[in-house]
Amino acid sequence: MNTLAARAESFFELTKPRVVSLIVFTAIIGMFLSTPGLPPWRALIAGSLGIWLAAAAAAALNHLLDRERDAVMVRTAQRPLVKGDLTPGQVLLFALALAALSMFILAAFVNGLTAVLTFASLIGYAVVYTVWLKRATPQNIVIGGAAGAAPPVLGWTAVTGEVHAYALLLFLIIFIWTPPHFWALAIFRRDDYSRAQVPMLPVTHGVEYTRWHVLYYTILLFVVSLLPFITGMSGVIYLGGAVVLGLGFLWYAVRLLKPPSERFAMEAFSYSIIYLMALFAFLLIDHWLVRSPLDAALF
Repeated sequence: MNTLAARAESFFELTKPRVVSLIVFTAIIGMFLSTPGLPPWRALIAGSLGIWLAAAAAAALNHLLDRERDAVMVRTAQRPLVKGDLTPGQVLLFALALAALSMFILAAFVNGLTAVLTFASLIGYAVVYTVWLKRATPQNIVIGGAAGAAPPVLGWTAVTGEVHAYALLLFLIIFIWTPPHFWALAIFRRDDYSRAQVPMLPVTHGVEYTRWHVLYYTILLFVVSLLPFITGMSGVIYLGGAVVLGLGFLWYAVRLLKPPSERFAMEAFSYSIIYLMALFAFLLIDHWLVRSPLDAALF
């Protein structure tokens, strides 16, 4: 029994539950923002499940394809494949089963567009980013961030069956958020990435250069985060939340230029996660409490 429990825990760890939870959260927010009332239960439940399974499959494939580099990185040295708790064949079958089940659920119970876009995101992260971009360029996380920014679009299409401009605005927010989020982590873990020969920006261009780029992207993110209000997608409740959260992110980015300790980069990384979750929560709160003229026209 203990062996079975340990094996199940190893498979669960493959799915990167914290990362996948954030992905599904933003997808669900996309579902709720796409309609003036509650999303249809079928789209909400089947869409969330299908997107979760696809994200979990991508995470498992990432474990499989990165296992050699994971072995030399402190952050990833305890992953199941590295420790030998699972075999590559087991992980491959697990990932393919999750991916197949995801596509079936989305195609059969949601709609074809969501299934196609979800599959494209899975391939974008698990293959294009992990196999090629991650090893090819220090801009890997900038280009590869498109796959991670897709969930709110997937949630929107799960309900409406179409890609709306507002859904693309949600995509843009996460796309711009991704570089400062990951570069903060990369600054702290730069020795890991150097040993693994992954050309992350602090490895190829230095920490100082990366710190400035974190600031540049955070400024850009602050501007982009105001677009839902400017375009009429959201109202003043969201605007207030976006400004406060954005100023907090800017404080971390500026402080990161001359950090009080080496650990401060991880504090900035942790805040970036809180920032994104809170920003999307404000989008949802505003959506329910404030109806803009353009919302009324849309719905």
